[in-house]
Amino acid sequence: MPSFDEIAATTLAHRVKTLSDGVSENNSLLTRLRSKGNNKKVSGGDFIRQTLSHSENSTATMYDGGETISVAQNNVIGFADFEWKQAAASVVITGKEKMQNAGSERVFDLLEERIQVAEDSMKNLIASGVYSDGTGFSGKAIGGLQLLVPDDPTTGTAGTINRATAGNEFWRSIKYAGVADGSAAVSSSNIQKYMTSVYTQLVRNQEAPDLICADSNYWTLYHEYLSGIQRIVMESNSDVAKSGFPTLRYMNADVVLDGGVGGSCPANHMYFLNTKYIFLKTHAQRDFVVLNGTRQAIDQDAFVKLMGWMGNMTAGNLRLQGVLIA
Repeated sequence: MPSFDEIAATTLAHRVKTLSDGVSENNSLLTRLRSKGNNKKVSGGDFIRQTLSHSENSTATMYDGGETISVAQNNVIGFADFEWKQAAASVVITGKEKMQNAGSERVFDLLEERIQVAEDSMKNLIASGVYSDGTGFSGKAIGGLQLLVPDDPTTGTAGTINRATAGNEFWRSIKYAGVADGSAAVSSSNIQKYMTSVYTQLVRNQEAPDLICADSNYWTLYHEYLSGIQRIVMESNSDVAKSGFPTLRYMNADVVLDGGVGGSCPANHMYFLNTKYIFLKTHAQRDFVVLNGTRQAIDQDAFVKLMGWMGNMTAGNLRLQGVLIA
């Protein structure tokens, strides 16, 4: 009969193979990033380096005949360095439980229950990190949308680039506040107008927001607006809709409810995202893997297995991201 350690190792190793996919399906933004191939693996480095394209090539010009064309070097590509963030969850079996579940089937059942709880906790931890500002867990949290697309885009640092510094205006996202910019609190009667005000600032030729993530309040207000004009269109063919997220449409973007029970989208926020430039980058050797075998607790009669993840959210262009707030 297989030993406890063999069953634990096999069971946990099998389950964590599917955890990465489960995380990407637990959040509408992560689902979209996965479908676009923006859930990327990184081999290492002191930081996660993200390439930026923040200015045009000034040598682009019209010319005639043999007229001189500038070949001056242009610094049009830059970098933003994002810190590595780590996450882990433990599966613990006490010595008493090990003895009580000595049969292989009983050990398997006990482990399945404990691993399922750990998986769900990891999924929710990463999903909440998508919206975090990076200050949680004493600064060890993922730097999510509240950091990348903040309520005040003229302050703070993201990816080692200080948005307040002159010359870094390219790194500032768009913010529209209902009261301050629209002269009235967001309501079902004005939310479409405010959404248009944000959206039009984020269009660049054929590029535009493709995903709008809303909390329960703003998603409901937009739904009420559509109800009033009898134009409710529930999306059913997009990747996020097929994954089960309540999805409306605005222009060519999915409007997704990322609030609700256990939702992490902050209250009274609607994020307008061009997901072409947003990434979840994970270390290739720490993508929900079992860490260092089974551990015997030093001062407890217990056996511990850890599953771990390492990575962060990054962005390549914040000027094409925006948020509607109260």
